[in-house]
Amino acid sequence: MAKNKFHDGPGPSQRQLRVGELIRRTLAEVLARGDVHDPDLNRLSITVGEVRTSPDLRVATAFVLPLGGQGQEGVLKLLARNKGELRRIIGKKLGLKFSPELRFQLDETFDRLEEARRMLEQDDVRRDLEK
Repeated sequence: MAKNKFHDGPGPSQRQLRVGELIRRTLAEVLARGDVHDPDLNRLSITVGEVRTSPDLRVATAFVLPLGGQGQEGVLKLLARNKGELRRIIGKKLGLKFSPELRFQLDETFDRLEEARRMLEQDDVRRDLEK
């Protein structure tokens, strides 16, 4: 695999971060406004937590979660069913040279945050933190 000449760090480049954030905002707006021609998808309220792009910007992975966390697998199926239309809308709105292939995964950030809170509330951990 060829090495990226412009980015040697372990994390994503500034361009990847910028394009990922643009896609996240646009995708969240499209889902909130109900611009997709699928009534099942338009009925749901979906949070788009983050979008990560590949180094060549050809693949964008969106981390999503339905409001309330209910019906997560159903949401992924609906998004996968409509990913062609979402890709077209995002490509048109952003004016990118290539519209990235969209992939969807569940956003587990909130679950990890809740688990960390629970751990910090334990008596053993509180005692250790006070020392």
